[in-house]
Amino acid sequence: MESSSPALPVQYFDGKSARAQHALLRLEGQQLLVQLPQQELRYASRALQWPERQRHGQRQLLLPDGGVVLGADARAWDDWAQAVGRRDSLVVRWMQDWRWVALSLLLLVVLVGGGWRWGLPQAARAIAAVVPDSVQAHIDKIAMGQLEGIVLKPSTLSAERQAQLRQRFAQLLRQAQWSGPAYRLEFRSAPKAVGPNAFALPGGTLVMTDALVTLMADQEDGILGVLGHELGHVQHRHGMRMLVQGTVVGAVTGLWLGDFSALAAAVPALLATSSYSREAEREADTYARDLLRAAGVSTEGTAVFFERIAELHGEDKPDDDSAQEPRRKPSLPLSIASHPDSAERVQFFRAP
Repeated sequence: MESSSPALPVQYFDGKSARAQHALLRLEGQQLLVQLPQQELRYASRALQWPERQRHGQRQLLLPDGGVVLGADARAWDDWAQAVGRRDSLVVRWMQDWRWVALSLLLLVVLVGGGWRWGLPQAARAIAAVVPDSVQAHIDKIAMGQLEGIVLKPSTLSAERQAQLRQRFAQLLRQAQWSGPAYRLEFRSAPKAVGPNAFALPGGTLVMTDALVTLMADQEDGILGVLGHELGHVQHRHGMRMLVQGTVVGAVTGLWLGDFSALAAAVPALLATSSYSREAEREADTYARDLLRAAGVSTEGTAVFFERIAELHGEDKPDDDSAQEPRRKPSLPLSIASHPDSAERVQFFRAP
């Protein structure tokens, strides 16, 4: 006959009524015995469910027939469980040790940080590469529709001036033997806070403000350079990648907070107010410079543009060796972002 474990006083609930019954709990071999005043119940050990043990509070054991065994004396229960060979899982033991909890928290921070720094951008790059053109075009339509009601107004440039700039840019692309993504060039007026600016939507919509055209009226090559820069964002799918990253973060936040209602409505704002990364800006600058040189157009006008932007925003002049941080007036960061700074970009476009 198999030896029996020590008896543990517990309360038994049959799962049919809320009335507690006093019982003794024993373990005999591979069977659990629940000894009641009028009867004895036996259960196979493998059919029992042991809920995760907490540091404090009563203990419980779930029986396969719906019954529950409760132990109000947590210390006595734990001593009995140890005596019968019942051990907590590795995870539960870790949770009871503050050192393992601290280590787990540190590893979680490292994992989340690494995912944010490297994992999410790489995932966004892969996802953006396979988004259909039709989806990107739909995003452009939604974004333009909302931006025109909030930030953008109809252009005050004459139809002739707009047509001339569109023709010059198309000519540049022909001269460069360009074979990139489809695009559409639009001109809009914008509030003073936006100033001379341009941005590209994922589906190839390039938008330039009237203020930028006015600023570069005597340096039309600079306008072409800015458009080439925005076309570079479309070519490299920077906007789509930024949108994917923002959507993932928004979805995770919505999952956490349980609110997805504002996610779709935030797409235009995300596209309009998020600055590209330093890497993306440099990729777009390189694309623009290569495009201009392939077409035989000087990059000096683009360098002049960034000089004027620096002066307009109150940045230090490119030849100023002062160690002070550049001063920038607040503006809506549509696309002409400050990464890298204007001095570096002027030097880039003037390099042989």
